[in-house]
Amino acid sequence: MTRPRSRMVGIGQVVPQVLRDLGFEKAQLLSQLSEAWPSVVGEEAATHARPDLLRKGELEVMVDSSAWANEIQMRRVEILDGLREALGADAPTSLRLRVGRSDLG
Repeated sequence: MTRPRSRMVGIGQVVPQVLRDLGFEKAQLLSQLSEAWPSVVGEEAATHARPDLLRKGELEVMVDSSAWANEIQMRRVEILDGLREALGADAPTSLRLRVGRSDLG
């Protein structure tokens, strides 16, 4: 009895699905967001605000003061447009700001 041959699939086709199945796709996207962040918001703003969490298209941004939260909020359309330009369809569609943690910068 001869066993049917399985179809060979390239690793480039397998790895993305495995990463999705393991939940690493969101982590990879957050990493890409973090890399693009300084060029989108500017170096100074990036020292006061950073991407922290991505959930259902909403990017949670940690800011170190209410003044910076206000700045980011006022620039949200510009920031979301810049992220869309950098990341394409995977870019977040909204921002949520949290003032807190001192581990920025």
